Amino acid sequence: MDVKKWLSQWGVILALCVSIIVVCFLRCCGWQNATLTQDFVQVCELIGKVFMNGLKMLVVPLIAVSLICGMMGFGSKSEFKRLGLKTFLFYFLSCFSAVLIGLFLVNVLRPGCVEKDLAAKILGQANVLPQQFIQLAHMDSSRLSDFFLRIIPSNVIHAASDNTQILGIITFALLFGFFVGRLPEDLRKPQLVFWEGIQHVLRDITRIVIAFSPIGVFGLVTPILLHTGIGVIRPLLYFVMTVLIGFFLYMFGVLYLLLRFVGKLKPWAHYKAMFPVMLMAFSTSSSAAVLPLALDRVETVAKVSPRIARFTLPLGITINMCGTALYECVVVLFIAQLYQVTQGISFGVLDQLIVVLMALLTSVGVAGIPASALIAITMIVSSVGLPIESIGVIWVVERLLDMFRTLVNVFNDTCGTVIIARTEGETLAYTTSHSA
Repeated sequence: MDVKKWLSQWGVILALCVSIIVVCFLRCCGWQNATLTQDFVQVCELIGKVFMNGLKMLVVPLIAVSLICGMMGFGSKSEFKRLGLKTFLFYFLSCFSAVLIGLFLVNVLRPGCVEKDLAAKILGQANVLPQQFIQLAHMDSSRLSDFFLRIIPSNVIHAASDNTQILGIITFALLFGFFVGRLPEDLRKPQLVFWEGIQHVLRDITRIVIAFSPIGVFGLVTPILLHTGIGVIRPLLYFVMTVLIGFFLYMFGVLYLLLRFVGKLKPWAHYKAMFPVMLMAFSTSSSAAVLPLALDRVETVAKVSPRIARFTLPLGITINMCGTALYECVVVLFIAQLYQVTQGISFGVLDQLIVVLMALLTSVGVAGIPASALIAITMIVSSVGLPIESIGVIWVVERLLDMFRTLVNVFNDTCGTVIIARTEGETLAYTTSHSA
């Protein structure tokens, strides 16, 4: 057995199990308030903070470089401009619909609205709100101009030094990458090599940080479990249910309708054909690892031409993460609801608009990066002024939901491929009889 590979997949689960065992032992012995235990908690909190600092360090360069590399492809490859525009439009609209589902469910089911004492214990030390959130929470519609000013920064270097000003970095990276892609070939190629090299370096650094995630998770989760006990289970179950209901509605509602009425396909035939792909995505939690199998099933079973399949699927793996976008939206608003309970500060329409926009953009910017949702959520919570340490509350269920959202991401990519193939006039294996 490859121990390194096993730890990369299940190390976080092992860390959670060890944390639960340690907490149960301390509570059963009645030592949760002992001096030695408090020293142990301080060490855990230090470990958690170091791990979170590693994630914070990566936020700005990772998002900016990923967006630049992604957008450069749309400015070049003139033979794929029409197909690329169609693919980009499908992925954007599908991600947008997924985020709206998450936004609707988290506001209706309100998984973070629990008892005040329990919410305070779940948040732990992150329960102290920075002034930035208090300012944003009182921003009304008359100050909508402030939101747009954050999208267009007056000083991009200053914005890059402040995690709460990441919207400006995203705008600059999108524009920069797009116009680099439109440069003449002799100028564009060196830029492409340079930025892709930077992206590979950042991915390697990210892998190093994520390799320490079991230790970081132990440090983040242990103090929370020690303070809350089994009380943390109920709100987390509500949170998991909210996310899974969102995934279900998106996969069997939105994508079913798109396959049926836009693609003129037999939806259940596509679900059946892609079942091995979904199973592999669920078990590996890696979109990139599933790409060879997804290409094989789309080309041999669905009968999509290689010209389309080998363009749309790799692009989807790179930029299309609708399940991740839905998850990000629910996580950030779940955390915001916990702060509403403890601090009594409302999280208004403008703040939710920022979350929706950031979920859409970050799902593109960090796709294909290990633990991409964690990096994106770190950026979103800082953009709306919430403490980054607050994302520690979802670590208990992060691994399980990672498997589900990867399944949704990959299945959405296959749906996009067959639907775009139909709009290009191709007849697939399970085209409905009344379609052209």
